[in-house]
Amino acid sequence: MPNMRSKTKLLKIVILGDSGVGKTSLMERYVNQRFSQQYKATIGADFLSKDIELEDRMANLQIWDTAGQERYQSLGSAFYRGSDACVLVYDVTDLRSFESLETWREEFLAYAANRDPETFPLVVLGNKIDIVDRAKAVPTKRAQQWCAAKGGVPHFETSAAEDINVEAAFQLVATLALKRGEQEEEFFLPETVEINQNTAQEPCNC
Repeated sequence: MPNMRSKTKLLKIVILGDSGVGKTSLMERYVNQRFSQQYKATIGADFLSKDIELEDRMANLQIWDTAGQERYQSLGSAFYRGSDACVLVYDVTDLRSFESLETWREEFLAYAANRDPETFPLVVLGNKIDIVDRAKAVPTKRAQQWCAAKGGVPHFETSAAEDINVEAAFQLVATLALKRGEQEEEFFLPETVEINQNTAQEPCNC
């Protein structure tokens, strides 16, 4: 019998948050080690994938970057289903983006059709801590208190521009997603199946 742990585990991770908080930049930094100063709004949803080794097994992370504009939120819900973890992102210089986390969390848990929403893997990222020309609008303690009130959700302050805490945050996201996946029915990447082209067929008596 084949060793199931040797197979690649597919993990779907969704990134949510208001427009402009840096969701695409965080994904690009983690997957491709790139950062662009030019802002380009995500249309609908996009994703990147990355193969990693996690706890002695291979995993393929599909990281979905969803649009933060209101007019695209109805489209985004279709991408929530089948997720193994969710990353909620706010901008530390934008209080409104932090206050929106409640709505994003509730919407995700409602549409993702999770069997146990209270234990679903969520991680909160406060992005843009590298920006020093604007006052920090969201104190670290306030964000930590919000996360604690939601059942102890992990919290990181990150910078996609300066590559601060990005690797650590996504490593934890992947670990939590894998643990959840091990408790659910196993879904693996498809393998090549060899089909015998010479199989004889019974004559048709039609």
